[in-house]
Amino acid sequence: MTFHVAVAGCTGYAGGEVLRLLLGHPEVTIGNLTAGSSAGSRLGEHQPHLVPLAEREVLPTTAENLAGHDVVFLALPHGTSGAVAAELGPEVLVVDCGADFRLADPEQWAKYYQSEHAGTWPYGLPELPGAREELATTRRIAVPGCYPTTATLALAPALIHGLVDGRDVVVAAASGSSGAGKGLKPHLLGAELFGSAQAYGVGGVHRHTPELLQNYARLGASEPTVSFTPLLVPMARGILAVVSAPAVPGVTADQVRQAYQDSYAEERFVHLLPEGVWPVSQNVVGSNAVHVNATFDPDAGRVVAIAALDNLCKGTAGGAIQSMNIALGLDEATGLSSIGVAP
Repeated sequence: MTFHVAVAGCTGYAGGEVLRLLLGHPEVTIGNLTAGSSAGSRLGEHQPHLVPLAEREVLPTTAENLAGHDVVFLALPHGTSGAVAAELGPEVLVVDCGADFRLADPEQWAKYYQSEHAGTWPYGLPELPGAREELATTRRIAVPGCYPTTATLALAPALIHGLVDGRDVVVAAASGSSGAGKGLKPHLLGAELFGSAQAYGVGGVHRHTPELLQNYARLGASEPTVSFTPLLVPMARGILAVVSAPAVPGVTADQVRQAYQDSYAEERFVHLLPEGVWPVSQNVVGSNAVHVNATFDPDAGRVVAIAALDNLCKGTAGGAIQSMNIALGLDEATGLSSIGVAP
C-alpha cells in the first residue's frame, strides 16, 4: 500500500527536510504542499534542492487542501498547529513537528508559550520506554523538540538504570543556526554568526525546559530539575549536548558503560561509541542517527553523557518519519539512514 502525504509549512527548514526524506521513502507519494505567506509560489523558489518537486505550486494551508491525504505533516510556527489539526478527521495521521501537543501540563504550556494549551498527543520519540506501543495505535503524533531529543537520549540509560535520580541535571547544548528557522534575524546574519558562539535562553527560560523535565520524569526521575543552557554556534545543522547529573552512591564507570550498552544495543538509530570516543556533530549530518557516549567523573561525582544529532533530521523530520512509520505499521527505518555526510 502507498500512503498519500501532505506537508503544511513546506517552505521552511523543517518542512523542506520532511520533503527531502519523503522523496526517498518507498511507501509514500507526496500530495499537496502548503504554506502561509508563500502560497502561490513554486516550491523551487524556496527549496531549490528538492528538484523533483521544484515546479509544484505552494497552496494555502487550509483544511480543504490538506483533506484526502493519509498523512499530514504540520511544520508550522508554534501555536498554530492546533487550529489546523482540529479540522482534520480522526482517520488522518497527523504528525505535528511544532510544539503544540508536546506538553502534558497546561500550566507549563501557558508559562512558556503564552497561549491556550491545545492538548497532548503521543510523543514521537520511539526510543523512550513504551513509546513504540503508543505510536503504533495513534493517529496523532507530537514530534519532540530537537534539544529535548538530544538531551533525553543522552541521559536516558542513566535514569532507566537508576545511576542518577534526575535532580540537578545540567544541560549545555550547542546548535546550528537552522534551529532558529528561516526568519530574518540580525543575530543569524553571516557577519554576526561566523567566528562566534553565543548563549541564549539562559536561566531556565528556553521553551524546551519543561519538555526536558517531562521526559526525565517519564524515564523515572521523581523530582527532576534541570539547568538548560542552549548555545548558538556557526554551523548550519547539528546539535552537540553535554549532559551531567549527580550519580547515586557507588556508581562506577563500568556500570555506566554497561547501562548504555544494554539500553541501546537494539536501537538502529542510537549508536553508542567506543570508550573514549566522543560524539562529533559533523558525523551525523544528514542522517537520522544519534551518537552517544557517557562516563563517570569520580571527582565531581557525576555521570557525564554527550550526544550529537542533526537537528533537522533526527531532531525533527527524521524523528517525525520514524514515528510515522510505526503508526502506519511499517518498519520504522523505512526511508531513513544512519549514515552521515562527510566532510
